[in-house]
Amino acid sequence: MVSRAPEARLDEALGLARAIDLTVVNSGIVPLQQIRPATFVGKGKVDEIAGLAKSEAAGLVVMDCALSPVQQRNLEKAWSAKVIDRTGLILEIFGRRARTREGTLQVEHAALTYQRSRLVRSWTHLERQRGGFGFLGGPGETQLEADRRIIEEQIARIETELVKVKRTRKLHRDSRKRVPYPIVALVGYTNAGKSTLFNRLTQASVLSADMPFATLDPTLRVVTLPHRLKVIVSDTVGFISDLPTMLVAAFRATLEEVVEADLILHVRDVSHDDSEAQLHDVAEVLRSLDIDPDDSDRFVEVWNKIDRLDAASRDRVTNLAARRPAERHPVLLSALAGEGLDVLVGTIERRLSAARVTIDLVLDAADGAGVSWLHRNTEVMAKHADEQGRMHLTVRADAAKAEQVRTKFGGGRPSA
Repeated sequence: MVSRAPEARLDEALGLARAIDLTVVNSGIVPLQQIRPATFVGKGKVDEIAGLAKSEAAGLVVMDCALSPVQQRNLEKAWSAKVIDRTGLILEIFGRRARTREGTLQVEHAALTYQRSRLVRSWTHLERQRGGFGFLGGPGETQLEADRRIIEEQIARIETELVKVKRTRKLHRDSRKRVPYPIVALVGYTNAGKSTLFNRLTQASVLSADMPFATLDPTLRVVTLPHRLKVIVSDTVGFISDLPTMLVAAFRATLEEVVEADLILHVRDVSHDDSEAQLHDVAEVLRSLDIDPDDSDRFVEVWNKIDRLDAASRDRVTNLAARRPAERHPVLLSALAGEGLDVLVGTIERRLSAARVTIDLVLDAADGAGVSWLHRNTEVMAKHADEQGRMHLTVRADAAKAEQVRTKFGGGRPSA
């Protein structure tokens, strides 16, 4: 596993906090020899942070780690402030960024799953008894049990709605499959510049900002490349280290656009000090989705933000790229400035065309149904009628569709 610099990890945590408009009054790195079961950090640090929280009049303390419910409760008592961990912070960001119905449901489901794990005597009110309706004797259910039951009911309701949403998404995906355009998906660490690159490729106006998780909901656009190949480009949610497992599960439907993509562009911020660690984190999330990040036939690494490099750093990065094997050669570019974009577009066309078969066909001019089928199921690159009234078509399709073309139209020959 690639180690992460503590300073880079702190900078990332500060970026996450500012992404939800928190005013950071103090921050620091806590050296940790062992995790304390009760408070995560040692007593000396607990007292020190308590003093800081009091002097700064801080109402919230963010711990860039995973806290147990007991640790969270004890720290809130010690610091007289609300305490959230990394998972809670990321969930808060996702909750503010989600725009579509599906995105909102997925975030709500993840948040409720997280809250359910917190119902382990985290708050004192959960220890109180609440009376029943009077139909039966006994003290009634505890507040803890009532809260858990309410959360379980909400989760069940959302899961029912998500099933409907996923069914609709599948219908949309199936309809796209009937359109003979390959899918190019952008993936990468959050804030790597995916949305800026998406806007460059598609001339769209998707929100692109210097902040974590500026884009949550997937966006798709049809793009015609210079040599007339049409593709669907998909922008997806950014990844991050220690992405909460419930969020990976919740956004699996959204990330199915990546699972089904013909070509995946892994956008990396090569100007970032932790670029190698971010590469590892993205690879781990992809593997959790059963996607092999080492599949060089399907992946293209895009080394973005070269405009931020000084001359020496640019030379170093260029030399690193040149030493890569040809099949894993990255594309260096600046999505912001447009530098290197033509090289990327050429790479996309070359990769996708290599996996597609071009076929020349001759059809009877009266075969309107056949021509219509070809338009629906293949990419028709050229079409003209000869003097005998026959229709000459040049079509391009993936291997499976090409076999269907040959079966349906009696063969056809590969184009030169």
